[in-house]
Amino acid sequence: MATPSMIHARCAYSPRICNRNNKSSSQQAPVASSSSSSSSSSSSASNSNFSLSSGDWTYAEAELKRRLGKNYLIYVSSSNTYTKTFTGIGGAGKRLADEVLQVVKKTKSLKRISFLSHSLGGLFARYAIAVLYSPDTYSRDQPGDLANNMTEYFQETNFSKGGLIAGLEPINFITLATPHLGVRGKNQLPFLLGVPILEKLAAPIAPFFVGKTGSQLFLTDGKPDKPPLLLRMASDCDDGKFLSALGAFRCRIIYANVSYDHMVGWRTSSIRRETQLSKPSRQSLDGYKHVVDVEYCSPVPSDGPKFSPKAVKAKEAAQNAPSTHSTVEYHEIVEDEMIRGLQLLGWKKVDVSFHTAFWPFFAHNNIHVKNEWLHNAGVGVIAHVADSLKQQEASSVLSASL
Repeated sequence: MATPSMIHARCAYSPRICNRNNKSSSQQAPVASSSSSSSSSSSSASNSNFSLSSGDWTYAEAELKRRLGKNYLIYVSSSNTYTKTFTGIGGAGKRLADEVLQVVKKTKSLKRISFLSHSLGGLFARYAIAVLYSPDTYSRDQPGDLANNMTEYFQETNFSKGGLIAGLEPINFITLATPHLGVRGKNQLPFLLGVPILEKLAAPIAPFFVGKTGSQLFLTDGKPDKPPLLLRMASDCDDGKFLSALGAFRCRIIYANVSYDHMVGWRTSSIRRETQLSKPSRQSLDGYKHVVDVEYCSPVPSDGPKFSPKAVKAKEAAQNAPSTHSTVEYHEIVEDEMIRGLQLLGWKKVDVSFHTAFWPFFAHNNIHVKNEWLHNAGVGVIAHVADSLKQQEASSVLSASL
């Protein structure tokens, strides 16, 4: 049996490839993504490639290597640094996909792939996997999540029948504090403090500061009669097989800050409706400080997301004559449709609360330990991520051995 290899990608830092087949190298290889994201792939029964992108992953990289072993090739993405994150989710996603392909091409032993993303990088990664997706199926004798494998197996939808990502078997797709539903709506962009006038003004101003990506996050991109990109990314459409690509992964996990995250709200990062948000636990899970709840959400059958004439009219009003009423109506319509699409798949949702941390207002950076000294409240989250990855890898090896 071949030894596993792990790829870890980081954006905004020079990439490096480490510990493949027990050797180290400073070889440069581009893998794109902006914000934080990671992907993993492997060769033979146990070879895995794991890639992180964007953000500072120095602590997470070291901790994942320590917990998972030195035989993983870890790659950190660098193709979506700085202003490149403003050029749109599609452009960033394609750059990340190109980067992943180059790494896979240079590392012939890889057979599996996983992604770990932070913040905006999660959206870039979702676009990238659609670019990298092919419908070729592989054996799924042993579904991934050992705790819920039978439930997930019997509740599979047409979007979770398998497939390959960059020609590799997809194992984990994990995001940390990613705005899956965008940032429009009350408390979706928490630093606006839920003030309606600020939330109203933010949408038309955002493109001036964060370019095309800003209009996509506020769901105002494109012509009035065309669904916004994030809604299209909750389905399979002409732009890409977004849902099929997500469904190809054995396990999808989303980590969300329940409070104190000034950039990304709890609702959007956990793909929940307002009515589904309950008072979070204040007690951490054993061994994982600040991780307060883990919930497996089974797929919810539906006919998928739509962009109705009512939504077209609401989008036109939100673009051309924004008012509190028009923007709220438009957001509520689109948010519900995005959720309808994404919940066609099963998700493991992990809630994180830094209410007892020394610097709780750093929650957005704490969750992935951007700086080991300033944001070390998130070490329990990284430990939980590592153990989740280890569990899925063990399951994959068992499946390959059967």
